Amino acid sequence: MEIVSAAHPRESVDTTPDAGDLLALDRQVCFALAVASRTVIGLYRPLLEPMGLTHPQYLVMLALWEQEPLRVSELAERLSLEPATLSPLLKRLEAGGLVVRDRDPRDDRALAVSLTPAGRRLRRRAEKIPPAIIARLGMEVSELEDIRDRLTTLIDATHSPAAPTR
Repeated sequence: MEIVSAAHPRESVDTTPDAGDLLALDRQVCFALAVASRTVIGLYRPLLEPMGLTHPQYLVMLALWEQEPLRVSELAERLSLEPATLSPLLKRLEAGGLVVRDRDPRDDRALAVSLTPAGRRLRRRAEKIPPAIIARLGMEVSELEDIRDRLTTLIDATHSPAAPTR
């Protein structure tokens, strides 16, 4: 596809993606991740809405269903979130009667988050979400686990020191 340059009307600019073009949109890992994230999280929305949860709140609940109580700092680390980002999520979950925040008995200076009985009961309903997502995607569990493992490797690579550029 050719576009006539506005700066130089007689020049044309070739916008056809080149297999070697490092800036081609379809070659960008960040683009594929952004689209995958947006579309996969979108599949969760209709499953979470009847439970009164957003996707970020669901992630908090998943972490707490695994282990509770957790200090806010531990929960933030587990979810790869800043505590300031986590705080409004916890306030909404607390207002919804799903979690409580209290002083950590191990350290009075820290807040610990625990599930309420309603938060624990919600787990039963949430157990239906993974099979629904797997069915909707039409992929094998092993394929999804492989994708998750490769993404975890990618995430870990972002935390390691940068390799020297050539």
